[in-house]
Amino acid sequence: MSVPKTKEESEPSFADVILQQSNEISRRLEMLRIEKFPPNAQKSLRRFSMAEVADFIGVSQSYLKKLHLSGKGVEPIVTPTGRRYYTGEQVNELRELLDRSPRRKAGEKLQIIAVVNFKGGSGKTTTAVHLSQHLALKGYRVLAVDLDPQASLTALFGIQPEIDQNLSFYESLRYDSERKPLTEVIQKTNFPALDIVPANLELQEYEYETPIAMRAKDPTAGRTFFTRVGAALEEVDDQYDVVVVDCPPQLGYLTLTALAAATSVLITVHPQMLDIMSMGQFLLMLGDILKSIENAGAKVSLDWFRYLVTRFEPGDVPQQEMVGLMQLMFARQMLKNPMVKSTAISDAGLTKQSLYEVERSAFTPATYDRARESLDAVNSEVISLIETSWGRAR
Repeated sequence: MSVPKTKEESEPSFADVILQQSNEISRRLEMLRIEKFPPNAQKSLRRFSMAEVADFIGVSQSYLKKLHLSGKGVEPIVTPTGRRYYTGEQVNELRELLDRSPRRKAGEKLQIIAVVNFKGGSGKTTTAVHLSQHLALKGYRVLAVDLDPQASLTALFGIQPEIDQNLSFYESLRYDSERKPLTEVIQKTNFPALDIVPANLELQEYEYETPIAMRAKDPTAGRTFFTRVGAALEEVDDQYDVVVVDCPPQLGYLTLTALAAATSVLITVHPQMLDIMSMGQFLLMLGDILKSIENAGAKVSLDWFRYLVTRFEPGDVPQQEMVGLMQLMFARQMLKNPMVKSTAISDAGLTKQSLYEVERSAFTPATYDRARESLDAVNSEVISLIETSWGRAR
């Protein structure tokens, strides 16, 4: 005769429940991902309106129209209503034709911008992807670097680590004889003049291998771990104007190696009490560790660093108070423009797109325009800092 199970024995354990729910979340999200962006999908880039192109190049719309009517320059798509649309390649052709390229000149060093935060959800990856794309649309040669093993930036560029079997920066950072030059890792994106160093889970190996290398008999192996990103980027120094590095949301060896190579740092922060408290702890730890690696011979010399307020809701009084507090504490290091929270950005992310990739017609015009205005203002402020560091008058 079998003994009936007790209530505790018949019900699944907490561990069983959360494992089941985890699997269900993964399954549903995978279904949504495949529906929105199939595994064999290739990213393309929309055409840009004449108003956008005029802004990217820095000329008037009437000038572009006259250029087209006179038969000079490129041939845009013209709609029955007379609207003109240009491809990304045509934007660059026009820029070269008009001699308005902003690319760095002799004597201007490669700008390496590390986008960091210790806490996830601060808008770090959103900032990195929109900044790198905006720079490319403005005519700079850009390399986006994904140093986060979770590979969110990589996914936003249409590369699927779990399917594409792409290489990551780990291949150029590893300590053994299998290390590859960075040129073998870099991939093209759907944006002209914008390439990417993708990420995958293998990047986490660098976090495990660095302390082992530091204990090795060879003093040059791990003790100079902080020079490895910089050394890899030196291989492609002449190919780019700006490098945008999306660091992992933790203060590990990957982040420290990126900071040692950086010429500037952008710290994203969500204006909430707990986020600012977390940032305070992050800065405390970061300062102590940077002091240690400086004593070991690293030179962390920045042209600039700034705090960027992200996911800001102007009507939220507590957020306004937090922004006011930050301005009191470090006004000189804060970007004047915050990145406003917008459903347009989050909705675009469902299809692994940025706001620069989606059509304005896919959203309520006011919602799209508000988000674009905020992004453009932030990115233009960063461009101003870049050009100032090059010694250009603004």
